[in-house]
Amino acid sequence: MVYFGGFVGLVGLLTLILRDGDVAGMPAALVGGVLLVVGVAVGALDVVRRRRVRRRKIANGEPVPVGDIFQRARALPRLLRDVRQGAYADLPKSRPFIWVLALVYLISPIDILPDVLPLIGVTDDAGVAVWLLTSVSTATGLYLNRERERQRLGNRDLGSGGPTH
Repeated sequence: MVYFGGFVGLVGLLTLILRDGDVAGMPAALVGGVLLVVGVAVGALDVVRRRRVRRRKIANGEPVPVGDIFQRARALPRLLRDVRQGAYADLPKSRPFIWVLALVYLISPIDILPDVLPLIGVTDDAGVAVWLLTSVSTATGLYLNRERERQRLGNRDLGSGGPTH
């Protein structure tokens, strides 16, 4: 929802800056201002919601995704390899297959809602894209969390060996 809020805010800002005439019979300044305010509000509310969810998960001892977008992108091949080899059981083996189906749906010219329908036609593609990005990002973030936990435990175990001579 942060990205959606940012997109709506950007559309509002561009409407304010670039649009001269009316938009659907309303002044462009009004439409742009409303979109800008709604976009910022949606983004801000989602940031607050994400922080609450993260604090709740940490308090309950649940794993939380870690890493930035680049770390998660670099972890995706390792995640897929470990899932295929059975070394990472927290992600169902069917999930990568569903990701591939989502990619095929996004690339294919066949849509549930045709793209020729104004605004409505791209919503199915946008929904699939948002789900795909969120699902992959969350899965790789949890995988990174597991890797870091293994490294932390491995380093502690190695450091607690017997006395040295």
